[in-house]
Amino acid sequence: MTVWLWGLIAILALAVIGLFVKILILQKAAEEIADAFADRLQTDTNTLIDISSRDKHMCHLADTVNIQLQKLRTEHHRFRQGDTELKNAVTNISHDLRTPLTAICGYLALLEKEEKTETVKRYIDIIRNRSEMLTLLTEELFRYSVILSKDSDIAREPVVLNKVLEESIAAAYAALNERNIVPGIQMPEEKVVRMLDRAALSRVFSNLLNNAIKYSEGDLEITLRETGEIIFTNTAHGLNEVEVGKLFDRFFTVESARKSTGVGLTIARYLTEQMGGNISAEYDNGRLSIWIFFQGRNN
Repeated sequence: MTVWLWGLIAILALAVIGLFVKILILQKAAEEIADAFADRLQTDTNTLIDISSRDKHMCHLADTVNIQLQKLRTEHHRFRQGDTELKNAVTNISHDLRTPLTAICGYLALLEKEEKTETVKRYIDIIRNRSEMLTLLTEELFRYSVILSKDSDIAREPVVLNKVLEESIAAAYAALNERNIVPGIQMPEEKVVRMLDRAALSRVFSNLLNNAIKYSEGDLEITLRETGEIIFTNTAHGLNEVEVGKLFDRFFTVESARKSTGVGLTIARYLTEQMGGNISAEYDNGRLSIWIFFQGRNN
């Protein structure tokens, strides 16, 4: 009886050890699949996930993940190709529109010098207004496609945020004055310096100022903090939280911005992120705030 009991205990012990080893093998296989899956998502490679375990269930899991990865990679390549084709199409269309628009504007200038009735003059003014609007939209599309098609890296240099922001506000003075907007500006006396691309930063500030001018109901507050935060805030009751959440989406516009292609904030986000910064929008009690943050070495 004792021998039989000890034999049973030995068998149970071996079974437990076997199960423990099996669990360790399965855990290792699961970790291998998880690590390989994360690696495949970060790299553009056709290498499949391979595991050391020969367990049929884990092998089936690895095969299933490989199939889904291949589908995901195919869709990703299709998306990238479509995005590239869209950018090229926008570039070509906006470029091709320049020539006839230039001719139209030229002939309008000649026509304005001729004798005309008040009705004809009114019609010419309408055509001039629409032509100028179309020219602006075409240029905006062309700049968008050029900026987002650049493969060159951002050129970094020590940039004083205070100075670039002041220059951008001064450049927008005429547009602000036309809308009777007197911006409230808060800046620290100390220089806020970051390693950025000066031209790209000027573009970001310019686009944000243009956006504020379009949406503002007569007010604008611009704040620069020592931490590297820049905040543009204005009253915009015509917006809602859904629209604000889409402001950075490509080609998104709202009714109050009919004269825009909706790429200004998209470019601002792209350039900000290229320089290592963050940009976001908030909407509270009819006030739209756009935040930019460039982290410093000591932040």
